[in-house]
Amino acid sequence: MGFFRKKEESGSAERVTGKVSHLIVGLGNPGVVYEQTRHNAGFIAVDRLCEKLGVACVRAKFKSMYCEAMIGGERCVIIKPMTYMNNSGEAVAQWADFYKLSPENIVVIFDDITLEPSRLRIRRKGSDGGHNGMKSIIQLIGSSDIPRIRLGVGAKPSPEYDLADWVLSKFSQQELKLLQEAADKACAAAELIVKGEVDKAMNEYN
Repeated sequence: MGFFRKKEESGSAERVTGKVSHLIVGLGNPGVVYEQTRHNAGFIAVDRLCEKLGVACVRAKFKSMYCEAMIGGERCVIIKPMTYMNNSGEAVAQWADFYKLSPENIVVIFDDITLEPSRLRIRRKGSDGGHNGMKSIIQLIGSSDIPRIRLGVGAKPSPEYDLADWVLSKFSQQELKLLQEAADKACAAAELIVKGEVDKAMNEYN
């Protein structure tokens, strides 16, 4: 936590050096119309991470907006795929191939409708859980051994409510405040995962 506090206070980025060791991926949909929607929780978390690190995803490459930063002493690439959610794997696979990264060195942050906006759930690996963005990544990477941080966005108000309409709906101001708090925890969890402390991240933030 001290690492992030230092960055937030200084507002400047640490000099990036060494070999890229990890890819940090925030999932969402590009465009103003999708800002602050439930499906863009991954984008929101990654933007918060960048803010803490004094960087921003403003460069374009491999169907993504991206930047680089030092996290936990490791050089990381942070990306926001611009492919739209269902094709997120296209961007992730290109980055992973370019830097020859193993699935274990890709950290994906995305929305979860089974959790309240204040909650997050971290897993070392697993299925896509019905999330189309994660499904695309697993298919194109060819492995489900991908650490992931799921951010709660709240359940549908009723079983009859259309799922697509729900995940593309905007957060209320109160929900957004809770999500930002969860995003702060996700930033700290991402640092632990990069440092190889996945179990500690799960114990502290699940």
